[in-house]
Amino acid sequence: MSNGRYPAQGRAERQRIAGEVLLKNVSIEPTRLSRLVDIRFTSPDPAFSTRVANAWAENFIETNLERKVQSTSYGRDALQRQLTDYKQRLDESQRQLVTYASNQEIINLPATSEGAEERPIVADNLATLNSALSEAIADRIAAEARFRQAGNAGSTAAALGNTAINNLRERRAELAAEYQELMVRFEPGYPEAEALQQQISALDSAITREESRVSGSVQAEYRQAVQRESALQSRVNALKEEYLDLRRRSIQYNIFEQEVDTNQALYDGLLQRFEEIGVAGGVGVNNVAIVDLADIPQFPSSPRLILNMLVALLGGLLLGVAIALGLEQLDESIGDPTELQRRLGLPLLGSVPKVEDETPMESLLDRKSELVDAYLAIQTNLGFTTQHGIPRAFSVTSTRPGEGKSTTALSLATLLARSGRRVILIDGDMRSPSVHQLAGVDHDRGLSNFLTGDEAIESLVFRMEDLGLDAMTAGPIPPNAAELLTGARLSLLVERLLKTYDHVVVDSPPVLGLADAPLIGSQLDGVIYAVESHGIRSTQVKTALGRLASARVKVFGGIVTKFDARKAHFGYDYDYGYGYGRDGKNAAA
Repeated sequence: MSNGRYPAQGRAERQRIAGEVLLKNVSIEPTRLSRLVDIRFTSPDPAFSTRVANAWAENFIETNLERKVQSTSYGRDALQRQLTDYKQRLDESQRQLVTYASNQEIINLPATSEGAEERPIVADNLATLNSALSEAIADRIAAEARFRQAGNAGSTAAALGNTAINNLRERRAELAAEYQELMVRFEPGYPEAEALQQQISALDSAITREESRVSGSVQAEYRQAVQRESALQSRVNALKEEYLDLRRRSIQYNIFEQEVDTNQALYDGLLQRFEEIGVAGGVGVNNVAIVDLADIPQFPSSPRLILNMLVALLGGLLLGVAIALGLEQLDESIGDPTELQRRLGLPLLGSVPKVEDETPMESLLDRKSELVDAYLAIQTNLGFTTQHGIPRAFSVTSTRPGEGKSTTALSLATLLARSGRRVILIDGDMRSPSVHQLAGVDHDRGLSNFLTGDEAIESLVFRMEDLGLDAMTAGPIPPNAAELLTGARLSLLVERLLKTYDHVVVDSPPVLGLADAPLIGSQLDGVIYAVESHGIRSTQVKTALGRLASARVKVFGGIVTKFDARKAHFGYDYDYGYGYGRDGKNAAA
């Protein structure tokens, strides 16, 4: 540094850095509902910030005024160059139009009124000759009619209207009358009668000659009309050809004419703009002004401790809520009954509590248990799924094993039997049967026997006295259960059983990985779908429901099994029933 100045070396880099610092710390914000802007500059020195903000506004005003003057001058120069260019284009297009019209002999008459277009001479001539041709055709038709009438010379209108012929005919009529009077008294050879006869013959010859003359005049008039029509027709045809040729030659003429019109419009518009800029160029009005200069601030603008703490607190709350919502979205399992309808679009028949202290069979035998209460509510809702009440033949299935479908099938069959109905429970899971285990019997005879041809249904059914219903085991496990279900034997079995029983409940295999459940459901009134709470992903359930829909199986609704109210997202306690007078911790609140 010498004499208070930095050396020239590195000045450009310092200017670049200074510009980056200015742009980083300056802020320009418009004021709402006004045409004002606030200019702020942030730095550790309040006085320096004030000088920069004021200098920014003052330099912007000067730059704006200079830019207006420069833009006006630049605009005039640019328009001047464009005017010269478009003038040359206009002159060239006009020369092309005139040259082409001269070479092609295209002559147009000027417009007769404002807004009308120019007309070619050929078009006017064609219109005039076409009118004359129409008149000639009318004259020829009239002459032809007169000529055809002239074939009977004595009866034509011309002959009847001829004075000479009419006089001759009147004279002949008089002589004929005299001759008839003589014939009354004398013979035809009477001298006076012969003289009259000679006069009559002479008059007939004169009449014939006069009629021939009239007929010849009509014929001559007809021929003249035909010749005139032919001549006009030939001329009209020639003009038509000439007009069509003119239309073909006028295509390029119209292109040249449109180019002239376009160039003329562009030139006129640029000329008007050039004149407007010339008028406004001498007026140097600046539309930007400083309303209020910046003052030295008394307090720093940052940091704002209280505001920062509030923002941090609010941000933490929002982040926590977002994380909670994200975790909930990542959890694809069905947590509570309300999600069955929201996520799967499946009607909710009810939910079943998770039983931990006793087996499902023990809970069913206890008519005051929470499990019985839950399935009673499900049975009630099931009655609203069809017009005739509870379906007569239905199956219970799930997405995968272990979701409580067998317990649901057994419970619904038991409660239907307790309501006084005749019910049979069929173990349709021929791959992993379970009904025989609940009843404590073997499965050496059952559903698979009937499907393979055994007709003795009575020998396949056994009684479950403690539950009040009949049951049929799955029978011997076949090598391929799906093949047995593809035939009509299952439909035949259900049809025969419905003659004896009010309801047929089938414990169906799970859906995923097997074809058995869709095959069974398609031969019944429909299915009930069991979904384990917090046990399976909703996407898997959707896939399974899609397989049932593809087989056109009606799904009456879904049941959420193994539901733990303590894990549900409710703001209050959730429990089943009223306890029926039970005491202790198992009594319902």
